[in-house]
Amino acid sequence: MRFLHTSDWHLGRSFHRTDMLDAQARFVDHLVETVRAERVDCVLVSGDVYDRALPPVDAVRLCGEALRRLAERTRVVLISGNHDSVHRLGFGVGLMDAAGVHVRTDFRTVGTPVMVGDVAVYPIPYLEPELVREPWGLTERSHTAALTEAMRRIDADRAERGAPCVVLAHAFVTGGEPSDSERDISVGGTSHVPASVFEGVDYAALGHLHGRQRITDRIRYSGSPLAYSFSEERHRKGCWLVDLDGDRLTAEFVDAPVPRRLGRLRGRLEDLLADPALADHEDRWLQITLTDPQRPQNAMERLRARFPHTLVLSFEPDGAGPSHRTWSERVRGRREQDIARDFLAEVTGADPDPAELDLLAEAFTACRHREAAR
Repeated sequence: MRFLHTSDWHLGRSFHRTDMLDAQARFVDHLVETVRAERVDCVLVSGDVYDRALPPVDAVRLCGEALRRLAERTRVVLISGNHDSVHRLGFGVGLMDAAGVHVRTDFRTVGTPVMVGDVAVYPIPYLEPELVREPWGLTERSHTAALTEAMRRIDADRAERGAPCVVLAHAFVTGGEPSDSERDISVGGTSHVPASVFEGVDYAALGHLHGRQRITDRIRYSGSPLAYSFSEERHRKGCWLVDLDGDRLTAEFVDAPVPRRLGRLRGRLEDLLADPALADHEDRWLQITLTDPQRPQNAMERLRARFPHTLVLSFEPDGAGPSHRTWSERVRGRREQDIARDFLAEVTGADPDPAELDLLAEAFTACRHREAAR
């Protein structure tokens, strides 16, 4: 059985205010052509189809077109991610099932497979720990607890079927490398899930992290098909083409089209404008950091005369201390709750006490619940 594993389309997302919808449409063309050329039996989409719970109309239209075109050639199993609205993405599930497009957004379906030939495909939509804790009788609030219970239900079903098992999940599995473009899904510091949760599955098709990664031979991230941050400059974008024959598995990476290469430059303005070695950067989307002792006048205008696709410009004068770092650099890689905690300490002049930290945790959980319910 041949599967094509993709995830994190983030339809409707821009790249530093640059519209990416045309590039996303080209990826859909590539995906459909790969399905045709490689005779794919099923496409696995591991969450974050959209970039936000209320996606733009054009993004919804592109998603509908993508699923229609794929359904003409193959089966599709798709789960919701932390960016998707459970209710909006899950609309019309019964009708789509009849067309061979199996969308799963409801945690209550976990443990019921989609049969693709003799392979049992188990979709696990993104599980917000607080939302499943009570109905599933969990004693702790963590992604590990939620996915462990999901896999317990799957293991019980596959023990009866005895069929090869493929799992889709949207999570941060320990050992994966994040980029700057994933939204934090931590709850009380418990976002990471051990790879051992998926022990025994024939293939785990993961979503959430935007770089392609092999946690083990049978546990992989496809990554996003397009770059959504400059930290993904060296990423190789595409999908995993997975062949499953009994207990034998092979996987090959299929590269996606690149709309424009990324680059990051650092130096003084005049040096960057004059350096002939930077000619290959002239057609890239660029993030440029200027190190001039004084902020040059009309810096962006002058840079774009040579590098017309400069998108991000920052200043870090040579010898400057941390105070010259941009806000985005100071918060990069930090959890939302940690940033809020530091802000509270800044305005009150004292570290928050345990009760205040609990209130912050409750506030962030409530925000996630509100977004998931949209």
